[in-house]
Amino acid sequence: MAETGPTDSPRGKETAPPVCSPEVYTSPPPQPNERKPGQLSPEQVRQFFEEGYLLVKDYFTPEELQPVREAVEELVDDLAQRMRRAGKITDTHKDVGLFQRLTLLNKEYPGAAVVLHKKGKLPQAFRDLWSHERLLNVMEQFIGPEIAGHPIWNLRTKTPRNEEVTVPWHQDNAYLGVQSLGTLQPTAWIPLLDANKDNGCMQVVRGGHRKGITARHLCCVGGTWYVELPEDEIENTLGCDLKNDIVTCEVPYGGVLFLNNAIPHRSLENNTDQIRWSLDLRWQHPDKPCGFEGIKDVIPMRSAKNPDLKPDWEKFESVDRTANQQRKMNNESGAEDEFDTTIQGPWMLRWEIVNHNKHTRSLLGEDKGKNPIWTKA
Repeated sequence: MAETGPTDSPRGKETAPPVCSPEVYTSPPPQPNERKPGQLSPEQVRQFFEEGYLLVKDYFTPEELQPVREAVEELVDDLAQRMRRAGKITDTHKDVGLFQRLTLLNKEYPGAAVVLHKKGKLPQAFRDLWSHERLLNVMEQFIGPEIAGHPIWNLRTKTPRNEEVTVPWHQDNAYLGVQSLGTLQPTAWIPLLDANKDNGCMQVVRGGHRKGITARHLCCVGGTWYVELPEDEIENTLGCDLKNDIVTCEVPYGGVLFLNNAIPHRSLENNTDQIRWSLDLRWQHPDKPCGFEGIKDVIPMRSAKNPDLKPDWEKFESVDRTANQQRKMNNESGAEDEFDTTIQGPWMLRWEIVNHNKHTRSLLGEDKGKNPIWTKA
């Protein structure tokens, strides 16, 4: 694996895309000899490695996901109560349902959706889903019998018509350190209602992972902390045809979209009046680099070497990923303020900053109290 470009300076940027062996992303491990619940067919495994994604429309029953919905409702209620006690809002909207309440909170306190996104709390229902036997059986088909949860997982708070929750074209590798580019890190993207073009489902660029390249990204998009993969990079560097290779992945409630960490993907705008809640959960081999070293470690979930292994959730939860990454980016106040609406992370050190906003200012040692600076770096 070639590692290029400085990674230890806020103004650092990659001068050429690091290249990994394509086999990392295109070659499945030896498949299990025994049939286990939830396993994919040989054709489905082939599609994941050849095309970079796989949509399974009926993986969970609504009853299995209902505890996850209820846990999200509790997280939103906890946020509302904390914001009212702190004088951030006057109305907690307690009688409003799961798919509207955060939108109303966000109107009174802009950035409430970001605050919830940053919280990173793992209710029991989230833990049960992440370590679900059937999902781990799929991960065994993707990465082998040694399985750990990646430190980056997300509850997506996709409120309607909100730039801060609409993610542009990117490869997941772009948010991680170059040391992890030889690690396959499959994602399960699980919506908590029917996800479609209207409410902001995912799009992928089929086959964009095959070269094993993490192409050049730019930071940061609009008023967000997101990096963006330019379309000319997708075509020229990754060899894709955007007229033919974009696939819109509408996922029904109960479905799962599995993603390779080198495939370009994005979420569409939510143009409905309902929040498109979703979870993205990731796994990898526990002994391989995760790309978030020094911020948070992986959580081992299954091991053929240790059949009695159980996830140590308390140890994992004791480390605040978001606070640690903000401290590492010189934003001590943002790490301490539970209602801070900025996000910083090591990806800002990796890519060229072409647009400054409130999220980049603390990284550059500027006063966060000023208005965003909309200039090119």
